[in-house]
Amino acid sequence: MPTAYILVGIPGSGKTTWVGHRKTDWDTTVFVSTDKFVDQEASNQNKTYSEVFNDSMQAALTKMINDVIDARSAGKDIIWDQTSTTIQSRKRKFNMLPDYKMIAVVFRTPEQEELQRRLNSRPGKVIPDDVVQSMINNFEEPTKEEGFDEIIYV
Repeated sequence: MPTAYILVGIPGSGKTTWVGHRKTDWDTTVFVSTDKFVDQEASNQNKTYSEVFNDSMQAALTKMINDVIDARSAGKDIIWDQTSTTIQSRKRKFNMLPDYKMIAVVFRTPEQEELQRRLNSRPGKVIPDDVVQSMINNFEEPTKEEGFDEIIYV
């Protein structure tokens, strides 16, 4: 049974960094994220992530979903790098991957000073403070009752 690692955490909590440090067999695992497509579009246009975000997010979502469908069809493991901070956002992932072992990889919200340092270290990628605060306020801990087979805290 293939495995889906659903990364759960606000922007700047370490999700993408974790993926970069993980020893993964990329022949059998697919990394899915809207960010990689937004970053690609920004590079293509010689603009920043924030400059292309609004115009490119819908296409990025479509491409990411296509990556999930392709990975599912090939029976590959998936590392899904999105915030996934609410039960509702994770439910969509469960619905797409009914035959997968589901593992939540939870990233704690850093202290405010560290969070600001991390968010500020990403030139051209600005996430409004109220958006980040909303994610913090609405964060719902993943549970096994929700459908996860395992929950890992990083």
